[in-house]
Amino acid sequence: MTRKIIVGSRRSQLALTQTKWVISKLQVQFPEVTFEIEEIVTKGDRILDVTLSKVGGKGLFVSEVEDALLDKRIDFAVHSMKDVPSELAAGLVIGAIPKRENPLDCLIFKTATDLENLPEGAIVGTSSLRRAAQLLHIRPDLQMKPIRGNIDTRLRKLQEEDFDAIVLAVAGLKRMDWLDKLQHPYVFLDEQTCLPAVGQGALAIECRDGDTFVQEILQTLQDDETSNAVIAERTLLKALDGGCEIPIAGYATIKNNEITLRGIVSSVDGQISHQIKESGQNPHELGLKVAQKLIDLGAKEIIQGLRNNG
Repeated sequence: MTRKIIVGSRRSQLALTQTKWVISKLQVQFPEVTFEIEEIVTKGDRILDVTLSKVGGKGLFVSEVEDALLDKRIDFAVHSMKDVPSELAAGLVIGAIPKRENPLDCLIFKTATDLENLPEGAIVGTSSLRRAAQLLHIRPDLQMKPIRGNIDTRLRKLQEEDFDAIVLAVAGLKRMDWLDKLQHPYVFLDEQTCLPAVGQGALAIECRDGDTFVQEILQTLQDDETSNAVIAERTLLKALDGGCEIPIAGYATIKNNEITLRGIVSSVDGQISHQIKESGQNPHELGLKVAQKLIDLGAKEIIQGLRNNG
């Protein structure tokens, strides 16, 4: 019997590409199911002239999508995991986390070829406080300038405006097949230079709790290693009560069933940077452990100070 499933997605080119990738994988295994995409515009998509940290609130790119799930207008939604708040709306669950794409950040230059040879006082485009703080920690002379929009918009701004470099996620560039098309020098920033955002490079497929059919088909896309890494990272974020208005980074890797989690909490100017790296086998316990060690170093004071000044 044919069944139709409505899939929610943001309207951006990257979001639609990710959603179509998920559908293509499911279609192979469930040819009897018809999938239809419903495009949803979120608050984060509507407000493009203000940095995300100033818009405030959590779930800027998912709240309207979650409303559509709860209203049963859609059956599941595909998100970039880094956009998903550490606490989901009541009644919703992550149905699957597929295998992660490259989680690193990419620094794309107008004329330079690496971070070291950017000129003194170079202008770097990023609206991410996490990226800005970590780059300023290494190069405090850099000028950080907000930049919003989809990938091609930001690349056009690099070419036409006064940016010397911009920072984009490697995962988005790869999913959009942009890396081979770049006409500018670029480098991947290793995790010692710029630790990724929590969940960066991973997808979150969200559905209603109790929707057995949808949950069962989504589980065919589940990658347990990615899931455990993301659980550790998101536990860290939740324990710190972090959001896009705080320079927090967290990235977990797994080798021989052991999870290694690095966490960073920085001041906006990058001058204060608390870093912790720990290993363990339980992702939830590891996330809590790294969070507590960061708190012991003074992370809560940084976070509270930023919230009070925001």
